[in-house]
Order: sequence, then structure tokens, then C-alpha cells
Amino acid sequence: SIIVTWIIGLLIGKNEERKKVILTIAITYHVTILFLFKYLGFFVQQVGLLMFHEDVDLGIELPIGISFFTFQMMSYLFDVYYKKASVQKNVFNLALYISLFPQLIAGPIVRYNQIETEITYRQVTFDNFSIGMKRFIYGLAKKVLIANYVAQIADNTFDYLGEKTVAMAWLGAVCYTLQIYFDFSGYSDMAIGLGRMFGFNFSENFNYPYISRSITEFWRRWHISLSSWFKDYVYIPLGGNRKGERRQILNLFIVWILTGIWHGANWTFLVWGLLYFVVLICEKYFLKHSYSEKQSAFKSVLSWIYTMLIVNFAWVIFRSENILASVNYLGNMVGIGADGFYNAAVSEYIGATALVLIIAIIGATPLYRKLITVVEQKKMAWIESIWILVIFALSVLQLISSTYNPFIYFNF
Repeated sequence: SIIVTWIIGLLIGKNEERKKVILTIAITYHVTILFLFKYLGFFVQQVGLLMFHEDVDLGIELPIGISFFTFQMMSYLFDVYYKKASVQKNVFNLALYISLFPQLIAGPIVRYNQIETEITYRQVTFDNFSIGMKRFIYGLAKKVLIANYVAQIADNTFDYLGEKTVAMAWLGAVCYTLQIYFDFSGYSDMAIGLGRMFGFNFSENFNYPYISRSITEFWRRWHISLSSWFKDYVYIPLGGNRKGERRQILNLFIVWILTGIWHGANWTFLVWGLLYFVVLICEKYFLKHSYSEKQSAFKSVLSWIYTMLIVNFAWVIFRSENILASVNYLGNMVGIGADGFYNAAVSEYIGATALVLIIAIIGATPLYRKLITVVEQKKMAWIESIWILVIFALSVLQLISSTYNPFIYFNF
């Protein structure tokens, strides 16, 4: 794929009149590769169940991070096509951009024009290395000390075979909501930190999404590199909001269908994307006056509660094995099909994880970053250095005693 991308980039640069045709061929190639490895098995399985009532398995293994590096290749071709970046004539430099290991597997999705200069002209300095190392350790701690811990509760709750109460369903949903944030943002922190150590400046991928007061704001703060990719390379080329409301709604529908499909070959991801499409349309056309920056404190709290409820429900669909499982779980959260409101298992889980849950909730807000800023202003940065060494040591000790625990977004 790297070789094909390199050759097509050269062809686009040399053939101004035919570059649209060449780009179309290139995108068709990359989408086909993505379909064959990621979606063909699912498609054949659904056809088999529909026509022959048999579960057909082609046995195609999913290459790690294929969605991420495929989007990076396409972004390079788009940037060359729109003349936002120059053609890379050195195949090794292009290969470096695409296979750069810190963010290769789970993002952030790095645009070629963002690091074009740094591929050949970058500086590795002590200050950048130090900043990158700190960022890496914070990401490592997010994954090892928080995400992996709450993941145990989330997994046990979603797979629980005993009494499924309302409280247990909510505990599992909240734990998964925290798990996916600290798991994914932790990887992004590690990638950004490693990149900084090597002289690359990757863009931010998260901006405290769980403090959002609307779903629109949430998606400006969550997985920023993916949202901006779809905006710049799908939504705007389709016409964006320039061709009337009906066309804008259609464009948003296409973007969210693709966003859901991008995450995986399962009906749950498609429904997850459609849910966000519906909510975003409602916010845009029916609730557009409800989220002003000058809201009262009471309205801000209500807006935040509404946002987090939608996000929690959406993550349940995202996490579930299938649509039926997600419907059953969501039903338990509102008391439908639940075995009561509370049971002893919930007390045991909360008692074992209370401290980590409190740390996770605080860590999902800007409070810690504000505290570090105050410490730096008082010229006591050595406190953060000691703290970083402590959490690094704790992370290493935890890694030594734990089993294999992959990042959630490795699957995409």
C-alpha cells in the first residue's frame, strides 16, 4: 500500500489534467483493501445467515491499525491533490510518515501536511525529549493504572451472569465510559510524547470531552483527528453546508454512517454512528439556542447531564457484542428486565474501585492540569517531576504483575 500510494502521488503531481481520475483510482484501491480485510468477512457472514442460516467464517485476520494507516495514506493523496502538500519523491520518507510507530496503531491520525517539514528537517532537543517523556508517562499511567482497572469492572458487569440490577448496569456503563477515554487518550498521549521525543509534533486528539455541554461540543473534543479528517475530506468535498439544509443533512448522514462503519464490522457500530447523527441533527435544528456560552450554572449542569447520558447510552451500544445485547443492557439501565435496583455485588465492586473511580472522574476534567499550572507558576515544578517518577514506577510494577491487556482501538 505504501508503494502504491507513493506511485500514485507522483502521478497526481505530474498529471494535472487527469489527477481527479488518478485520485479516484487510488481511493478505490485503498477502500477495497480496507473492505477486503475488515468488512468482507462480516458481509459474507450476514449473507450466509440470511440465505443459508449458517455462520460463514472466511478466517480473514484483521491487520492491526488498518483503519488508521489507510486514512493516513488517503490524507497524503488528498493533500497532494488539493496542493496542501508537495509530492514526496522519496519513498522512504513517505514510508516513514505512514509507518511511524508511535501513532501507527491507534492514532492520532496524522496528516501529511502537519509533519511534512519534520520528516526531513526536525530537531531532537533535551527540552522536547523531556516534555515528550512526561507526556508518555502520563499516557502510560492512564492506561495501566486507570483504564485497565476500571476495565475489569466494565467487563465483569457486561458479562455478568448473576442478578443484573439497575445499579450494576449503570456502574458498568460508567466504568466503560471512563475506560475507553483513559485507554484511548492514554495511547494518544504516549504517541504524542514519543513523537515529541523524536522531534515530531503530532496534533492533540482529546480535549476533556467529558466536560462537554452538548454532543456537538463532545465531538469537537473527542477523537479530534478523526472528526477533522471526515470534515475536511468527506463533509466539505460533499458540499458541507453550502448547498442548503437538505443536502447538509444528507452530508452529515453520510459522514456518520462512515464514522460508524470505520470503527468496525458490526451492526452496533452502525447504530452507534446513526444515534449520533440523529442527536446532532436535533441539536442543530431544534436545540440550537440551548447551548450558548452564557448559560446559567443550572442550565449548564442540565446540559452536561444530558450530554453524558447520551454518551453513556452510546458507549453501551459501542461496547455490546450485538444489537440485542445492547438493547437488553440499556433496558437494565432504566429498569426494564433488571433484577431489582441494587444488590451486594454492586457494593463489592464500588468498595474495591472507589478510589480509582474518584481519580478517574477527576482526571477526566481539566482540574489536574490547572493544579500543575499553579505549581509551575509558583516555581515548584520539581513536585510534578517527583510525581511523574512515582506514577512511572507504579505503572512498571503494575505491568510486571499484569497479563496482556491491549488498547481498545487496536481493533480498528
